[in-house]
Amino acid sequence: MSLRRAFLLAALLGGAVPAAAQTAPGAAAQIEVPVLVRDVAKGELLSASDFAIEPRPASQARGALEIESAAGKEALRQLRAGSIVRSGDLIKPQLVRRGEPVSITVRSGGLTITAQGRALSGGAKGELIRVVNTTTNRTLDGIVEKTGSVRIAAN
Repeated sequence: MSLRRAFLLAALLGGAVPAAAQTAPGAAAQIEVPVLVRDVAKGELLSASDFAIEPRPASQARGALEIESAAGKEALRQLRAGSIVRSGDLIKPQLVRRGEPVSITVRSGGLTITAQGRALSGGAKGELIRVVNTTTNRTLDGIVEKTGSVRIAAN
């Protein structure tokens, strides 16, 4: 069990703080938390190698994401090296971005119709977004299937 988890478990259960997490009297309690080892630009995907474990005051460590939870997610804004990553800093990877061209697909039984369009909003796999068919100028709601591809539900 990680030191951070042991500390949180002890705090939740009202037990004693593990000796490794205790500090000298008058000093702030230190917890081992994941921090970024490099600057991360907005829209960049994070990986486990982007993190290192460092001691930080318990008050700063509140809300820190575990490395496994942050890896594979996309930065919502620029993140600085040495910062603690929280859930509000990351989003699911965006497969479609606002303003980008997309392939719009409608499937009904064995029939498949494909048209070109433009995304009016961005989204991750499985998310509902708005697109406009560039041929008809009609606005549609569709589900992101893969990079640059949106599926419209047939009625």
